[in-house]
Amino acid sequence: MKHKIKIEVDGLELPLSVWVERRRDIRFSIATKSINLRVPNRIGKAELNKQIELTRKWVKKIFEEKPELKKRFIIKTFYDGQVLQVGTRTYTLHIELVDKKNHSGKILGGDLYLKMSSNIPVNLRHQASKKLISRLVSHDFLPEISKKVDDFNDRYFQENINNITIKYNHTNWGSCSSKSNLNFSSRLLFAPDEVIDYVIVHELAHLKEANHSARFWAIVEKVMPDYKRHEKWLSTYGKELDF
Repeated sequence: MKHKIKIEVDGLELPLSVWVERRRDIRFSIATKSINLRVPNRIGKAELNKQIELTRKWVKKIFEEKPELKKRFIIKTFYDGQVLQVGTRTYTLHIELVDKKNHSGKILGGDLYLKMSSNIPVNLRHQASKKLISRLVSHDFLPEISKKVDDFNDRYFQENINNITIKYNHTNWGSCSSKSNLNFSSRLLFAPDEVIDYVIVHELAHLKEANHSARFWAIVEKVMPDYKRHEKWLSTYGKELDF
């Protein structure tokens, strides 16, 4: 059985999922978007409340030791006049609330215009703003990224590419489908150029070798001998790349 409640840590309201299970031990953990507490199904109310408080104190301690985990739960807000830096490009946000069901937006030069529905809660509006900004910026960067892909492909791979897209993705930096479609995470747009180049080379190499075999890595290394340095950068700083 699963119960969802809220706990407060350092001024943040965090979602806590309490799992009541057939188990003997008690376990705390931090997931991508929530805190988890797993307890035995015979636990009493007083003991459960005690464990919830211990979970809160444990999370506070973890946040002090690993501030990057705390960043996962800080809701980024967008406001009119805000300056958004994505790679080498700067956008000034212009946000208008409209009495409509759907959101819309456009980019004109360095100005990013959003028309956000006023008919949804503020917290959902911020999430919708994030998705819309990601989509608009991805479209703005697509010609540049496509040119990079084509240049690397022409120089090193000479493979057929069906389609290139940029979408918001939190599970990987890029992907290559069996139909030769290359997709890149919009979060990658915040990375240095050489890191973007590495992910492009990585996905192009999958057109020749679908898995991560020794042959695959040999292809990547031949094109980019220092690829491990870029992998390490993504491993260290990748969680900070986001809209």
